[in-house]
Amino acid sequence: MSPSLKLSPPFRADHIGSLKRPADLLAKRSDLDAGKCTAEDLKPLEDKAINKIVQMQRELGIKSITDGEFRRHMFFDGVFDNLDGMKYLPDVPLHMFMDYVPDIPAFKKLVVGKTGSSFICVGKLKRTRPFYKDQFEYLKSITKPEEHKNIKITVCAPEWFHLRHGPYAYDKKVYANDDEYFADIAQAYREEIQDLYSRGCRNLQFDDPLLAYFCAESMIKGMTEVGVDHEALLNTYVKVYNDCLHDRPADMNIGLHLCRGNFKASQGLDGRHFSEGGYDRIAVKLFHEIDVDCYYLEYDTDRAGTFEPLKHLPKNKVVVLGLITSKFPELENKEELKRKVHSAAEVIAQGTEKRTKEDALNQICISPQCGFASHSEGNKVSDEDVKKKLALVVETAKEIWTDV
Repeated sequence: MSPSLKLSPPFRADHIGSLKRPADLLAKRSDLDAGKCTAEDLKPLEDKAINKIVQMQRELGIKSITDGEFRRHMFFDGVFDNLDGMKYLPDVPLHMFMDYVPDIPAFKKLVVGKTGSSFICVGKLKRTRPFYKDQFEYLKSITKPEEHKNIKITVCAPEWFHLRHGPYAYDKKVYANDDEYFADIAQAYREEIQDLYSRGCRNLQFDDPLLAYFCAESMIKGMTEVGVDHEALLNTYVKVYNDCLHDRPADMNIGLHLCRGNFKASQGLDGRHFSEGGYDRIAVKLFHEIDVDCYYLEYDTDRAGTFEPLKHLPKNKVVVLGLITSKFPELENKEELKRKVHSAAEVIAQGTEKRTKEDALNQICISPQCGFASHSEGNKVSDEDVKKKLALVVETAKEIWTDV
């Protein structure tokens, strides 16, 4: 094994971040949304739920610790809603949402009238307050000092609203071009990363369905039809990530999670996906040009393609195979999971940088393909389903590797 390879974190048996929220917490959050209670009223229920979910992770043998994203409404909350210059608008005209983005057509079917809500940049972007400090500090307060390095904070993709809104993402009187806009976003992320690091955070995960959208032929076709250079835009986003991670702490694990949609069941979409297509189109840029340590990749269905793109994985990086679905309660077959892990190792071993299968296997971890609740209301799985799924992750890892 290469001495520069980081294996922990991430751990052999990992999970993406969001977990199933209890019913009383969801009810109280609904009261908050309706103006029937305050955030202070909600916090004790959040604390109680987080305490319980952290203990569950310990009992199952999941060493990476998250708060289940129980303080969030959506997985991407935290950055742009706390960034000066971004404004929440409840009535954004629908033409300002780009139809080529795979989830936008479904979004437009769900909104009532001719507008939808979103965040738009209306002023200079600046980080004047922390994004995730309180979430990290609470996890520190309920975990042992030796566990602090295992706490995982999940963060929003820096290009989230830019892809969704295209030319309408920011006021042209504020920023003349994408370079200016993203320069201030990258500065905000660098400040947040340094702040989290100073507090003891050593495990950070970007949640980014958007990069996987570049694997979808539907988006590439849609961009081409309206004159958007998809290759140039992907290059822009790669640069944004590297600018966000410029001067990143060397001993801070940075992960990048890609998925293809995990929409909330309550809106009648039953945890559906929005895009299809293997990682082949973006694999070289993903593995070689983005300065992260590990990749959490969806691989629970055929829509993610084959393991063939893993042939581009460098020797000093880790891939976390999302082989277990978080969308439905049915359990995967453990022997089949083990077979898939070994199949992926064979592809990596025979890849562009040859290595032994044993070395390749040491670059692999496993997890669910996504969180169990990208939206607060979650997928159609019960608490017991979540436990069984995570237990399966741990059991499978223990039968493949000895360092679990």
